[in-house]
Amino acid sequence: MRPAQLMTVLDREFLSVAEGHHTPVMIWGPPGVGKSQMVSQIAARHGVPVIDIRLSQMEPTDLRGIPFRTNDKVDWAVPSLLPDAARHGTSGILFLDEITSAPPSVSAAAYQLILDRRLGDYQVPPGWAIFAAGNRQGDRGVTYTMPSPLANRFSHFELETNLDDWVAWAFAQGIDERLIAFLRFRPELLFDFDPAANPVAFPSPRSWEFAHRALQKFADRPQLLVATLQACVGPAAGIELAAYVDNLEKLPDIDAILRGESNAVPQETDLQYAVACALVSRAVKARDGGDPAPVYGRILDYAAGFPTREMGVMLVSDMHRAVGQDLFNVPQFADWAKQVADVMLYDS
Repeated sequence: MRPAQLMTVLDREFLSVAEGHHTPVMIWGPPGVGKSQMVSQIAARHGVPVIDIRLSQMEPTDLRGIPFRTNDKVDWAVPSLLPDAARHGTSGILFLDEITSAPPSVSAAAYQLILDRRLGDYQVPPGWAIFAAGNRQGDRGVTYTMPSPLANRFSHFELETNLDDWVAWAFAQGIDERLIAFLRFRPELLFDFDPAANPVAFPSPRSWEFAHRALQKFADRPQLLVATLQACVGPAAGIELAAYVDNLEKLPDIDAILRGESNAVPQETDLQYAVACALVSRAVKARDGGDPAPVYGRILDYAAGFPTREMGVMLVSDMHRAVGQDLFNVPQFADWAKQVADVMLYDS
């Protein structure tokens, strides 16, 4: 399932807790695709806490609690890490991360917690959703086969990478437009992981965020930039990104385009991706800075000049995902849409 769809599922599952329809969700996926980050985004969207429990680092008693004697009976001390309405709030997300890396004795202790929302006398507060995540067995991580009794306590979704969803996230997070353009040019590098090779650094949504940070820190140190990019995304992808960034000296004057001055579209495909992503980045800044309509209009005028209409469609589609429905109110949008009426604009 692509990230945007899974975000909708998680959002609905969180809201369904209040209605009594919540089903615990298990998110499957390879390392670095953003499973944990998606859960954090859902929590941030609703302003609730996340209690992130890494089962791979626990013993069974860490969940069940420690027994102690009370007169002639044995009671269990409830672990403080479990959600408590008085301390943590009446609603939130209990996130069982790395659940497939937990030894069977630990995962067995979670059975009752996940399905019945309780462990002994402890009960998960009614406003809390339960999500879990883990790697698949073929991903070369430390994983155990999920026992059938545990698997049957979840609804299961496998997360796939999707470039359009990642680009929308990247613009919203202020990821370097040069890096976004590079992945538009080389989409197969968004996620390139070969479990058989067991690489240390490899391209993934997580590691491209690391590469973004490297660009901010070492762009003015060319003698270090290649090595730092390789340290994030692997040897081959790091060299390619560095070469791509070097070539952007030929990029058209973005400010001139936004002033409405005549500016030819570059013929090189890599530069077309770069100018498109630079314009979307400027559209985002314009949206947050006052009256964005003139900027949107000039970008639409420029989009009509690409040698291939698909490139212009990509630019406008990315801009729509980044700035929203206001784009449709710009006078130039109707004229541009007529020119590309036979080209699909947006994924359903």
